[in-house]
Amino acid sequence: MSQKKKTVLDGLNLVDKFLFDKTIENKEAFEAIASIVTSDSIVLKEAPHVEKEEGVSPELRAIRLDVVGFSEVEQVLSLEMQQRNTYNIPKRSRLYQGMMDVSLLEPGETDFNKLNNSCMVFIAPFDIFGRGLYRYTFEGVCRECPDLKLNDGALRIFINTKGKNRDAFTQEFLDFCDYVTESTDEVANRSKSEKVKLIHEFVSKIRMSEKMGVKYMQRWEELAYAKAEGRQQGIEQGMEQGIEQGFLRHIYQMVERGKYSIQDALEDLQGTINESEFVKGMLASGYKLP
Repeated sequence: MSQKKKTVLDGLNLVDKFLFDKTIENKEAFEAIASIVTSDSIVLKEAPHVEKEEGVSPELRAIRLDVVGFSEVEQVLSLEMQQRNTYNIPKRSRLYQGMMDVSLLEPGETDFNKLNNSCMVFIAPFDIFGRGLYRYTFEGVCRECPDLKLNDGALRIFINTKGKNRDAFTQEFLDFCDYVTESTDEVANRSKSEKVKLIHEFVSKIRMSEKMGVKYMQRWEELAYAKAEGRQQGIEQGMEQGIEQGFLRHIYQMVERGKYSIQDALEDLQGTINESEFVKGMLASGYKLP
């Protein structure tokens, strides 16, 4: 029996941003994951849009949504994997929601009822809100009349794959949550969910793809170069802070040139700086936001 060929992507799980983004670029995989996490039947009109950038002006803050899909019922869906807790995810989701809405109407359109319904999903292997739930779903509700909903069509969902209320969810949902952080043949095979097995098929193909392996290595080569440049500048400056400053400057350059999203940069900085501090530092250093 021949051994399975080892690749540079073998150690990645679906929780890893690179593998998740490449997986949901596929229409079927996007539909499967969206259907599981929303407990709804999601069918896309066309293939998802990859790295969809939103902004209202070159002078203002823009965002880059990794993968966005439009369903057959004209709902726009965004799926985001959050590997680390940056402690700003609710506020970031607010910005993403607003900027995504800006792109849904033609310039000059005054009929706001033409805005598509939207659903933004953040998947994380930790509990953002600390209530022990697998899923937190937010929509506008009146504080004075809790039974009165705003009905503006906007939905934000936060998935905690380490939830405690197992009885509230299907086995398929629970299997997917297990698979996010342990994307192995064993976990996929013990699930009876066809969707989970389908997702694993795409994950396996990506892991075996030499092209994807090259893309992954290119990203980390850029990061290694940034660290090396930071060290060199630190030596030249003769101060300990030079390493961090040089590293940050290179990260700023990559974000400005569109090679990195701000979220990619924050993940690579491993929680040493939050989004607000990163943006302020970038602007103060003379760099422009993409």
